[in-house]
Amino acid sequence: MHAIERRRFLTYLAGSPLLSAADTTPLSEILNVMDLEPAARAVLPPAHFGYLATGVDDDATLRANRQGFERFYLRPRRLVDIRTVDLRTELFGTVWDSPIALAPVGNQKAFHPEGEVPVARAAKARKTLQVLSTAATTSVEDLARELGRPPWYQLYTASRWDAVESMLRRVEHTGCPVVLWTVDTHAGRRTETFERAKRLDKRECAACHGTRREDFFRRKPMYAGVNVESLGTTNPALQWADLTRLRKLTSAKILIKGIETREDAQLCREQGVDGIVVSNHGGRAEESGRGTIECLPEVIEGAGGLPVLIDGGFRRGTDIFKALALGAKAVFVGRPYIWGLAAHGQPGVEKVIDMLNAELALVMRQCGVTSVRQIGKSYVGAR
Repeated sequence: MHAIERRRFLTYLAGSPLLSAADTTPLSEILNVMDLEPAARAVLPPAHFGYLATGVDDDATLRANRQGFERFYLRPRRLVDIRTVDLRTELFGTVWDSPIALAPVGNQKAFHPEGEVPVARAAKARKTLQVLSTAATTSVEDLARELGRPPWYQLYTASRWDAVESMLRRVEHTGCPVVLWTVDTHAGRRTETFERAKRLDKRECAACHGTRREDFFRRKPMYAGVNVESLGTTNPALQWADLTRLRKLTSAKILIKGIETREDAQLCREQGVDGIVVSNHGGRAEESGRGTIECLPEVIEGAGGLPVLIDGGFRRGTDIFKALALGAKAVFVGRPYIWGLAAHGQPGVEKVIDMLNAELALVMRQCGVTSVRQIGKSYVGAR
């Protein structure tokens, strides 16, 4: 093995969760998804965990995503036959076992040597919806093979449309039924928590990350075959009119991800999008200081019947129940399953899915609801 390649390989192994897995909390002792966060921190290099944990600026929006759930309370009903509950949820013609889905998270090889592959295996085993990120370290073709079906695809619009066209040709050929067009990061951001964490990392990062701009794209298979010279991963010139260009490139349903206001929800409806994802990028887009669960009611109002999905800070079955009661069709979780991936690989991801499904089923019983379809506004109130 060439000396440089050997050094890169040893550096990669040094940061691998698999070498430290024996030091993590056993899955049998994990009580909730939050227990997996310190387990992930223990096995990940500081920079990698910092990238996962960061918000922007003072992390106020990151905290607001969790604090926002405190504004809403549950209104349980009694004397209902709750011996069985049905979590099945229909989204765009497909029935899933649960309304809980795995959000797109980029760069997953930073958290596990196999990246998105163990997540796909867990999603397949648990019949759970998985969304692949543009910034993934696994290609859409490879992920579809692991899943046994095409995933949903999350699209970052690059600075040149030839790159977008290349990605969407592959997405279309793979048969991805839904594209989440992400529109909340084009202004740029300051991820200060991540930057501080990088200073604590004493590894030689260039061994894995490289030193050239091309190395950034080399690690992301969705950019394969794209001319990356002077290419940016975002496009600040985007406008609503670009939706027409996007529609010409794919027959998939197009959801706009990153909507937080009634006004933009109304525009989504007027422009004929197929659905909305209420999102602030896990507190990583802008420092609005408002949690997505707090945005949800006005987005539902503006959407006028469009399917609305949501992400941002979901950690408990009660969180998920509240979003469904306020009108969301499904809930995406991100960081929790990455904590599970980092600490325990595929079994860790499955544990997260199982715990959240069990918690959702429990709160449904506690509130006297036997089907996800029955969850409505009467089961939740606002302080």
